[in-house]
Amino acid sequence: MKNQKPAYGGQAVMEGVMFGGKRHTVTAIRRKDDSIEYFDLPRKQNPTFQKLKKVPFLRGIIALIEASANGTQHLNFSSERYDVLPEEDEKVQQEQKSSKLEMVFGIAAIGVLSFLFGKFVFTLIPVFLAELFRFAVPGDVGQVMLESVFKVILLLAYIYFISLTPLIKRVFQYHGAEHKVINAYENNLPLTVENVQSQSRLHYRCGSSFILFTVIVGMFVYLLVPTEPLTARILNRIALIPVVLGISFEVLQITNKVRDIPVLKFLGYPGLWLQLLTTKEPKDDQVEVAIASFNKMLEMEEEAEKGLKKAALV
Repeated sequence: MKNQKPAYGGQAVMEGVMFGGKRHTVTAIRRKDDSIEYFDLPRKQNPTFQKLKKVPFLRGIIALIEASANGTQHLNFSSERYDVLPEEDEKVQQEQKSSKLEMVFGIAAIGVLSFLFGKFVFTLIPVFLAELFRFAVPGDVGQVMLESVFKVILLLAYIYFISLTPLIKRVFQYHGAEHKVINAYENNLPLTVENVQSQSRLHYRCGSSFILFTVIVGMFVYLLVPTEPLTARILNRIALIPVVLGISFEVLQITNKVRDIPVLKFLGYPGLWLQLLTTKEPKDDQVEVAIASFNKMLEMEEEAEKGLKKAALV
């Protein structure tokens, strides 16, 4: 059964794909000389985080923090190497050492801060936009609905306009390749380019779906608090960010679990519709990179499992 397989996830990076397992995250990128290079980042098993991951609503926040921290390191690797010839690697490494920003904050910390900043922006701008129309929509319910509409418009506009750039378009193609590989794996198909290309570029567990669910969940959560005065509204939105994120993560998990039930699979459709913007059909060479990344991740996961079993016998 496909749903008995481990629930692997990933993300697109510059000219490549990252996949994450239980103990390793692996990125494969296509270098400028057409070769494929890998980057492996072992998962640090933090005892506190491991316990929190078992707590509903809290586990989503922990997962997001880890994904932001790890994902940024993979993005950093890809952005610094995909457009560089192998003979120029030494020069790139020297530039990395001279980066004060990385020395002070660390790449992982920057990733978490960037995620939080983005969340604040997409949370608060719609609040101010809705307030501008309070003369026409004065009630709390109307204001929350209007705020949510502005969120969706802002989200769709942002995704659409960045997708017009050639670089982001290619990232979205790799995003599609990532989903196709996971779908092929979950459908028990051999990971060949032909098999992977036959799969859908959409997936129920995608982070794009999660983003949209935060808008929908936020709308219902915000109905529980007043929208006046503006200061209280802003503070409420900031304070409720962890609540909205935690609930949205659980909603994402539920829609994934019921995706094979005909009556309930439509619950995940809004997220899938958004993925029509955040993914593009990949080319064969992009699928090759995604397959290489996934296979490398599986290989490292198997080696880690063997190492643990061997250590247990000693």
